[in-house]
Order: sequence, then C-alpha cells, then structure tokens
Amino acid sequence: MKSHRVQAVDSHTGGEPTRVVIGGGPDLGGGSVAEQLAVFRDRHDRFRSAVVNEPRGSDVLVGALLVPSPDPDCVTGVIFFNNVGYLGMCGHGTIGLVATLAHLGRIGPGELRLDTCVGQVTAVLAADGAVTLTNVPSHRARKAVTVDVPGLGPVTGDVAWGGNWFFLVGEHPWALELRNVEQLTEVTWRIRQAVNAQGFPEVDHVELFGPPGAGGDSRNFVLCPGKAYDRSPCGTGTSAKLACLAADGKLEEGEPWVQESILGSTFTGRFRWRDRAKGEITPIISGTAHVNAELTLLLDEADPFCWGIR
Repeated sequence: MKSHRVQAVDSHTGGEPTRVVIGGGPDLGGGSVAEQLAVFRDRHDRFRSAVVNEPRGSDVLVGALLVPSPDPDCVTGVIFFNNVGYLGMCGHGTIGLVATLAHLGRIGPGELRLDTCVGQVTAVLAADGAVTLTNVPSHRARKAVTVDVPGLGPVTGDVAWGGNWFFLVGEHPWALELRNVEQLTEVTWRIRQAVNAQGFPEVDHVELFGPPGAGGDSRNFVLCPGKAYDRSPCGTGTSAKLACLAADGKLEEGEPWVQESILGSTFTGRFRWRDRAKGEITPIISGTAHVNAELTLLLDEADPFCWGIR
C-alpha cells in the first residue's frame, strides 16, 4: 500500500516549535480562511491529529496549514492548529511561518500580508531574519476577575483577547522558573478549569507573570489549550498583555515592552491605539525563528496510529 506524502518544514520561535504544511494537505474548497477552517475541522480533523500528535509530533507542536486566500494582496492564508484543536491566531507560529517562507525562497525582506481565520495580519521580514508582526486588534474584556480555584483559593486576573482568549494573572505566589514547570502546568490548568466554569468558557490560555531576568520587563508562563506550556513568550499572549497595559495607562503608545518566556527567550512588543474609547489596540510583536527541518510525513492507513495518538 502506498503512503500519502505530506511535505512540511519545522522551525522554532524562541523555543516553541511550528510545523508548516506546504504540500499534501486536504482540499478545503476555497472561500475565506474561516470557511476553510470550518471544512478542515468538520471533515479533516484526523489530518490535524496526524500532523501534530504522537507518534509524529508532540503536545507542544503547533501546526500551520497553508491555504489559498481570496485576497490577492495576501501571500497566503494559514490555519493554525495544535494537539487538541484550532487556534484563532498564533504569534510565534506566524513568525515561524515567515521564516519558513523565506527559507523556501518564496519571500524576501520586506512587508507581507497573511490571512488568518480571525483576520489579516502583516509582517515585516528584516534582512537579518527578524520578523515584526502587526497582529489582529486586541483588547481587555474584563479587569480583575476573581475566581475560586479548587485547591488554590481565590485567583484574580484579567480576561483579554490577543488573537486567542487569555486569563492573565499578575499577583500570585508561584516562582516562574523552568524547574517548576510541572507545578506551574498543574496550577494554570486548575485556573483555566475554574475560569471556564465561572463565566468565561471561551478562555483557553492562562498566562502568569513575574519578575524578568536581565533586560526584560516581565517573565511569563503560558498554558496552551492542550495543556502544553508555551516555550516562547507567546505572541497572542504578549498582545493581550499589551492591551491590559495600555488600558491601565502603564505603557505608552510605541513604547517597547520586552516579554520574556519561561526559557528566557524574548519578544519585543509595542502597540498603537486603534480605538482609545473602546480600549482597542493594534499590537506589534518582534521576534526571530529558526528553521530546523524539512520533512516528509507518510500517512499509511495500515498504520494503527496513522492519524495520531489522541
């Protein structure tokens, strides 16, 4: 039996991996990226699992499927996905995608437009490989929400949108150090369950903040939807943080904010006001990705784990 071949390129952005599917993906029928996502989710979800889940992938891997965009000004459309489902936007994944397109020779330094299921974004590729992403509009939906977390007690945070929904916690007793990853994962998972149960079912990311290392403004720990932690500073999470800082008057328009990940890798964020009355900003995130593999995935129906372990 012949295997179906899927071509992909792997990269990492600040330690967080992205697998871009460049060939062999399902035909989603065209239309908007959101419409193509609906077809992907409803008819081809096993392909998502095959690409990112074990035995070919891992819980931390984020996939990016290149799809046509109906807008000729966009270089490509893209659908981001992970071990449990789909992402509205993905900051580290977009930076990884731009690095991948440059690696393939499809783009050079300069500005390009990308189409996602939650709106178009722009990115600028610098000659040195750095990428500056102008993300979708972001805002804080609720400030200082307190939830009762079983086993932890009351936890207070902000609910904000940065391309995905976040619960951001600044005041807490947990040390944001790599050696504490297991504890931080359990804590943030409990927080997410409580947030979802107590009025915010849309929140699928939890972000803790703490003191930075040298040269940063803040360190974070981000729990992603499938219970893996983000190795990067999280582009959509940094966007949500910028929205909160802007709403509180703690960061001026255009002022840099250096967000450090649990690994110590960094993104530099800035924002422009989009609608000051509504607290809506346009986040601008800069970072660097590195391509580390070109690969062909083989999908063989005779393999009992062809469609991933889930």
